Amino acid sequence: MKSSRALKGLLLFPGAGSDSTHASLLQIEQAVAPLAVRRADFAYRKAGRRPPDRAPILLDTVRTEAVAFAAQQRTTSVRLVLGGRSMGGRMCSMAVAGGDDIGPALPAAALVLIAYPLHPPGRPDKLRVEHLARLPVPCLFVHGTRDAFGTPDELQHWTASIPAPVTHVWLPGKTHDLKGADADIAAAVSAWLQDLRVTLAQG
Repeated sequence: MKSSRALKGLLLFPGAGSDSTHASLLQIEQAVAPLAVRRADFAYRKAGRRPPDRAPILLDTVRTEAVAFAAQQRTTSVRLVLGGRSMGGRMCSMAVAGGDDIGPALPAAALVLIAYPLHPPGRPDKLRVEHLARLPVPCLFVHGTRDAFGTPDELQHWTASIPAPVTHVWLPGKTHDLKGADADIAAAVSAWLQDLRVTLAQG
């Protein structure tokens, strides 16, 4: 691609209970080749701790990893796609949205959000959606139809507030862990990124 807006990399974070070697992240890396991929861990995982750090620390990791990856690719974060599974994807979306309680927005090309946690299981009153309306980039949501962290109806309702283009890929019968769906997830991400590359090249 000759466009100055061409994608230069995909930065992926795992969910709260896993790390960067998660099988679905590995399959995504293989599926999107030759696009550069960086699978990153949060500090608490690197330290061998199980409970996640508080959001400000997690967000600092997203920003630090994005800057480091962009430098490695000799570009800026505006040409990177950010995202990941569950909490990892949510932290990336918050970093890109920015806000008074989040910090400065992190420029990015797009977001890949796998099993996005709208709320804790059984607690639809504890929504994590305030920042969605500030997302300025295309978003891909890959979601199981039986995810206790957010039903398809809930996810469609709240993502309608995103001003940028939103794509939903539904995995029938899958719960939040998306067990057995790694190949489908990787294929969905790869196809969407290819479409995004074409759009950017024409822009």
